[in-house]
Amino acid sequence: MLRTRIRFALLLCVIPVCLAQTPSQPQYEIVVDHDVMITMRDGVKLSSDIYRPAQKGKAVEGKFPVILERTPYGKKTSELWAKYFVSRGYIGIAQDIRGRYNSEGHWWPYRDDGRDGYDTVKWIGEQPWSNGKIGTVGTSYPGGTQHALALSNPPYLTTMIPADAMSDYGVYGVRHNGAFEMRWLNWIFNIGGPQGSDAARDPATQQALLHLGEQVREYAKSLPLRKGTTPLKLAPDYENWLTQAMAHGDYDKFWKDKGVDVVAHVADYKDIPVYHLGGWYDSWGTQVANMNFVTLTKNKKSLQRLIMGPWTHGGRTRSYAGEAEFGPDAAIDFLAFEQRWFDHWLKGIDNGVDREPPVRIFVMGGGDAHKTADGRIFVGGHWRDEREWPLARAVSTPYYVHANGLLSMQKPTDEPPTSFEFDPHHPVPTLGGNISSHNAPSSKHNTIERPGDSENLMEQGAYDQRCLVSIWTCDDTRPLSARNDVLVFQTEPLAEDVEVTGRLIVKLWAASSAPDTDFTAKLIDVYPANKDFPEGVDLNIGDSIVRARYRNSLEHAEMMKPGEVYPLTIEMYPTSLVFKKSHRIRLDISSSNFPRFDANPNTGEPLNDNRRWAIATNTIYHDAQHPSQILLPVIPMAH
Repeated sequence: MLRTRIRFALLLCVIPVCLAQTPSQPQYEIVVDHDVMITMRDGVKLSSDIYRPAQKGKAVEGKFPVILERTPYGKKTSELWAKYFVSRGYIGIAQDIRGRYNSEGHWWPYRDDGRDGYDTVKWIGEQPWSNGKIGTVGTSYPGGTQHALALSNPPYLTTMIPADAMSDYGVYGVRHNGAFEMRWLNWIFNIGGPQGSDAARDPATQQALLHLGEQVREYAKSLPLRKGTTPLKLAPDYENWLTQAMAHGDYDKFWKDKGVDVVAHVADYKDIPVYHLGGWYDSWGTQVANMNFVTLTKNKKSLQRLIMGPWTHGGRTRSYAGEAEFGPDAAIDFLAFEQRWFDHWLKGIDNGVDREPPVRIFVMGGGDAHKTADGRIFVGGHWRDEREWPLARAVSTPYYVHANGLLSMQKPTDEPPTSFEFDPHHPVPTLGGNISSHNAPSSKHNTIERPGDSENLMEQGAYDQRCLVSIWTCDDTRPLSARNDVLVFQTEPLAEDVEVTGRLIVKLWAASSAPDTDFTAKLIDVYPANKDFPEGVDLNIGDSIVRARYRNSLEHAEMMKPGEVYPLTIEMYPTSLVFKKSHRIRLDISSSNFPRFDANPNTGEPLNDNRRWAIATNTIYHDAQHPSQILLPVIPMAH
């Protein structure tokens, strides 16, 4: 594994240039000033740990570049990267954001992080030990605090590495084309509320909140969640945000102006070099690739870089995602990766990082599908450098759905529509996907390493689309394709390899008996049977949803007229995958994917305030006038 990571680091640079100037080497001891309180402009004090280079137990005099992480997860979690960089001649600072752990104030996602980040960076830049160059790190929510900071355009901020970064979350991430991503119910119940909140400082209250977290499945099944009706009222900041986020579907100022919407406020974003990192199975993949990198590249002069691996959320040091194994090259040494970037931009080391191709992607697929020692399917893959994103050579290729279940490039003719019944009390179970915010005790808490013990709400990553007894939303062990409310459209076995790299867009023509309902799409790689997997494998590649009331505009809801045919667009997260010869490309259409998304009650009542539910008859059209299809970005194969 070490040899693999060294090889990856070399691939990220022009080797002669990399050898010209060596990276920073460990040379210092470390001293830490804990809980330094930095005062914000409104008088609220934020707790920070400051890691400084030392010799013989004392901080070294002089000025150093600074690396900062602002986190809601407790600044102790920053210790690993801080010690790595401080020993190499940096100062590391970890800060509890407002209202979390040892910091004062009240928490609301990103509402104050722009201002607080600005004030923190300004304070750092004015300290006698700072050389005036500040870089930032952080994954997920701390990735979002970096974007919030850049949107405040502070002095001294020099460069950033936002990994799997939360942003633009009214489009995807919290609301998702109008639906609600249920992982945030779990984040509040099991992470935010009982861990690090001001309410959790009282032991009795924390115990009540911990017990509430143990009931998250029951609450997920029995939505809506009304304010004041659960023990979450003991943590009012968290209850207020969650109930409002679940009730507010319109993509308006409630989402756009909360401090982390990069696309809507790109003019305010500081023009600095940024390395964007994400994963094909990450919960923020669309924001990282299709939104932030693309938007900033078009609007800023500073260098923007993108790397996308075959990873789940935060899984960049692993070679697998769920049940899929991609090979040892898929994992990277993230600290070494960050060091090359910071050595150049904060220390001026000419290591060639600024002259490398702007995009690096991991193309999944190509493996022989054997069962690994860990019980996973070997999907395989390889790294590839690109000059842009999306790829200019990708050919947007329509694959049409047909009444007989075929998915093909041939347009439909006179074919009858297909109808199914969607019962919100019996939704299609989530089996993997772009998921995060689970609270499993370790990253290996899933059905592979611990059979019969699923993560508390849902599994993340790539999974065979067959139910298991260990999945709490499964009633049986049938494949999802056997359900009557899942429409399966698949190609004939492929005559040659097909690479799909880029945006995955589904265009449906649909009708419903309900005034509001959901339509879901899932792209699947169907593996033929082999000796290790005698039933084959139906491996999920991407998925998404659209709440029909937001079919025309995310900003304004509009109910459907029962029986009327409407066009709907569903965009999945981007991907890069080779569908191998003899595999099938499959598109599943349904109306639920629970608990990845909340189940629509089909009544058209206000979001998170319904008292009724109904079974909807939903219809997909596939004829010459209504050619439902998925647009796949096909990369021409070299022959």
